[in-house]
Amino acid sequence: MNGYEMILCIVNAGFSELVMEAAREEGARGGTVIHARGTANKEAEQFFHIAIQPDKEIVMILVPVDIKDKVLHAIYKNAGLKSEGMGIAFSVPVDEVVGISAPAAPEKTNETEGRDE
Repeated sequence: MNGYEMILCIVNAGFSELVMEAAREEGARGGTVIHARGTANKEAEQFFHIAIQPDKEIVMILVPVDIKDKVLHAIYKNAGLKSEGMGIAFSVPVDEVVGISAPAAPEKTNETEGRDE
């Protein structure tokens, strides 16, 4: 396990910076925004009792596992379904990551060589 998870947050268009501000306050370093269009139908609008805006932004944020919960909760608090952003956020595990500078792994010493960790 490499210790990262991908947080995806889908919000109404124009609210991606609100998501990123909340994520950065909890230690996230950056993210990527993809412009999208929702496909919700009238039944979904009636079920949630809200008008669904078709233009969306998907914010993808790669975070270390140890801050994932704090970032998700901050995003929900600032841009969740009960806000103007009407966001929904979730995380997915990430198998491998390249291109991110991370602290170096501790060097093995005679004491730790050969041990399974």
